[in-house]
Amino acid sequence: MARRSRSRYLSGSPIAPRPVTGRETVPDLVDNAFLAFNAGRLREACQLFVQKVLKPDVTVGWSLSGALSPAGLGMSALIPLVEAGFIDWVVSTGAILYHDAHFGIGLEMRRGLADVSDRDLLEEGVVRIYDIFFDYNVLLSTDDFLREMMRGAEFQRTMGTAEFHYLCGRYVREREKALGIGKKSFLAACTEAGVPVYTSSPGDSSIGMNIAETALSGNRLQIDPSIDVNETAAIVLAAKTGGGRSAAIMVGGGSPKNFVLQTEPQIKEVLGIDERGHDYFIQFTDARPDTGGLSGATPSEAVTWGKMDPDQLADTVVGYVDSTIALPLFTAYALAKHEPRPLKRLYDRREEFMQLLKREFREAQRRNGPVAKPVPAR
Repeated sequence: MARRSRSRYLSGSPIAPRPVTGRETVPDLVDNAFLAFNAGRLREACQLFVQKVLKPDVTVGWSLSGALSPAGLGMSALIPLVEAGFIDWVVSTGAILYHDAHFGIGLEMRRGLADVSDRDLLEEGVVRIYDIFFDYNVLLSTDDFLREMMRGAEFQRTMGTAEFHYLCGRYVREREKALGIGKKSFLAACTEAGVPVYTSSPGDSSIGMNIAETALSGNRLQIDPSIDVNETAAIVLAAKTGGGRSAAIMVGGGSPKNFVLQTEPQIKEVLGIDERGHDYFIQFTDARPDTGGLSGATPSEAVTWGKMDPDQLADTVVGYVDSTIALPLFTAYALAKHEPRPLKRLYDRREEFMQLLKREFREAQRRNGPVAKPVPAR
């Protein structure tokens, strides 16, 4: 009987880790002991990020969801990533940015317990996010800060969320300086670094609620979501023009995940500009793909929507792991294994990118024929 040749599926490295000694760095531990299951996916994500995603020609967009800023991850992980040039643009929930502002204006959130009586907390004026506690007045004080800020002359017009958040970040940074508390606000750090920050659902947070309140008082601030859709598409188009590449790093899922990924269908499907999809896809999520939610949608499924380049599926990783565990480890690994990158300051180049998008759109219309005229109303 002929001997069967060795299967190509057995070409992976042997599982033979060194014993953990307690003296390991984070990269040592991830590379040596995170070998299988979702620990293995976290290792693959860390290695993909430092070996490929952080190359100079890659524009790195992040989507953020979940209670990251209340858990302190804005200060511990996101600000260091911004300052190292590892985040080029962001789509975040409004809630992350609202709770981020608490720290920047000198307010506190504290560690608590998850198994206490919520009725008792309510009677004592304490708000709970699982095991994070804060005084109800933190909300009221932040609301007052936002409304006073939005009365400023620079806010009395229509704008996209990147411009709105840039202005907010300047106010928060000035408050940090006045209080002498150092850098605590992720949004303020993004403003200083020229990182544009978008919110995919601007009405779905306390920031949006306060914008709505000021509108009742005659404030002329209006958020136009179309500006965000086109600006984010322009950022990705500019990244891919001339042979560059685009990466999507998703912490959690929800609306921010789709908003980062929909840039490619916006370019190709809606605007008719030739494009193949994002080049890199890294996500940390606890959502399953078989329940029908977008947060569990896989990179291969994203290919069918034109969100991912089908030739780049090897450069995709999904780790089914709690973001509050994954993000600090991912950050520590990246900062230990890769030198800081020069800041791309994409916020300052938004108009340049929009001009590129408009030129490519006009060329696509010329090439593909005129858009059908709407049927007149009867």
